[in-house]
Amino acid sequence: MTRRLAAILVADVVGFSRLLATDEAGTLANMKERRRAILEPLVKSHGGRIVKVMGDGVLVEFSSAVKAVEAALALQSRFSAANESSAEPRQILLRIGINLGEVVGDGSDIFGDGVNIASRIEALAEPGGICITAKVHDEVRGKVEAAFDDLGEQTLKNIAAPVRVFAVRAGKSARESPFEPTPLPLPGKPSIAVLPFLNLSEDPSHESFADGLTEDLITDLSRNAGLFVIARNSTFAYKGKPNDVRHIARALGVRHVLEGSARRVGGKVRINVQLIDAIAGGHVWAERFDRNLEDIFAVQDEVTAKIVEALVGRLTAPPARVRPNNMEAYDLCVKARILMEQSPQTAREALVLLHRAIELDANYAEAHRCLAINLWLTWSHWGGPMEPNRQLALAAAEKAVALDPNDAGNHWVLGNALGYEKRWTEAEAAFATALGLDPNCADAWADLSDFTVLSGRVAEGLDQVRKALRLNPHPGSWYYLLLGQALYAARNYEAAIHALRHEETYRTGSRRFLAASLAQLGRIGEARNEAELFMISNPHFSISFWVDTQPLRDEEIRDHFIEGFRRAGFPE
Repeated sequence: MTRRLAAILVADVVGFSRLLATDEAGTLANMKERRRAILEPLVKSHGGRIVKVMGDGVLVEFSSAVKAVEAALALQSRFSAANESSAEPRQILLRIGINLGEVVGDGSDIFGDGVNIASRIEALAEPGGICITAKVHDEVRGKVEAAFDDLGEQTLKNIAAPVRVFAVRAGKSARESPFEPTPLPLPGKPSIAVLPFLNLSEDPSHESFADGLTEDLITDLSRNAGLFVIARNSTFAYKGKPNDVRHIARALGVRHVLEGSARRVGGKVRINVQLIDAIAGGHVWAERFDRNLEDIFAVQDEVTAKIVEALVGRLTAPPARVRPNNMEAYDLCVKARILMEQSPQTAREALVLLHRAIELDANYAEAHRCLAINLWLTWSHWGGPMEPNRQLALAAAEKAVALDPNDAGNHWVLGNALGYEKRWTEAEAAFATALGLDPNCADAWADLSDFTVLSGRVAEGLDQVRKALRLNPHPGSWYYLLLGQALYAARNYEAAIHALRHEETYRTGSRRFLAASLAQLGRIGEARNEAELFMISNPHFSISFWVDTQPLRDEEIRDHFIEGFRRAGFPE
């Protein structure tokens, strides 16, 4: 026996037993022809060796990871083309797994963990898909025309340590090539993205001031129905990165980009802004403001008005939002915005900052709104006690609306809290008010989809979360949770799995929907593995708790989710 390093490819036919039961003779003949006409020539042309054929599967050895992945991509492409002439129930789909590792050679056969890992990760691939280990990914990234989705570390049967796995897709990904993003189509109205303002202050603690200025300008611009405004999550994805505005505009699907800087010294502030036409090139408008710090919100209003006038002409200004009276409270709230979205641990720190901000400025509506979101997340997603957090969240949201009824964010947060109280009519009215005040509010569109889907209007809910994703192409993890939930409700399990394995949301609370989607496809082993991993972080989760606490209004939707959770092995 000899030992050597090899790239091992394992392929298996999806639903082979079902195919045989449908048409045994036809399936076997089709398989034989595909091995002769597709598999064998492809393996040979890529320098591989078929080690053995095992019923509906095949084990192939390559000396190069690049050749193995290129062969796998070609194999899936050829099988897909061959399937076009067959009815869907008779189509032959492969799952492929590829590992790079040491194998033991015994005659023509090979053994060892290198082979076992390839076999195990093959089962993780979607029908028609390819999974590779991190070792393979490291070797082929940038060398093959493919995109890679990180599926995280996977616990594999009879393999001692977890293995990091990537899904492979044909074509180049925007994430793999940030300087050549996949362009989004321009909307039918003037469109703009506000990039994070540079902090030119000597004090790095003023970074939050520059961030707050950026976020407030985005909020004020998005309240104009005549504009299409990209949400803050997506523009902040470019913070600190040396990107050309033309590439950013193309990636976000907008024509105009606003850049700026802020310098804060003592009680003075200098702000530079420039509005750029990223398609025609050149500046549309630029200006510098030297003001006292207490005038900062007047500057924001002036900048907003000038941008709107430059893009769509003079419009009737939307009702003014109530501004904070205390700059320290404003700084604390801006810092809390960032912390509360990161993790349960940082969210607890954000609670402290928000309570301090409210002590400094009791009439600061946004601080109450952020407090409401934080308290709701605590009980609904982060394992904290439901009471008193649920009632405190509702009270804080009601307080925010009372203090500033012209702020759309306050209304959608209240709508969310009311929905989870099952006060449907009031919740729908709050969301309608929010989107009337700010039709570009991506968070409101995303959150609204939760209630729409769980009320049984699945197609409408899908449209809402997709609208949110267009306004916010680089969102937080919860957008993908809601997209996955909607796709599961639509019984599009493959698409749900793809959404829920997105790097932004995998390993979060969305994992329960991933497990249910896998279970509905009969991939029970994968489903139960995901369910077990979810329960490690959410030990108190149960199906009954989910049913009792969710804003469910449709029995068929409720039963569909219960079925998936049960199949995945979640506790009752």
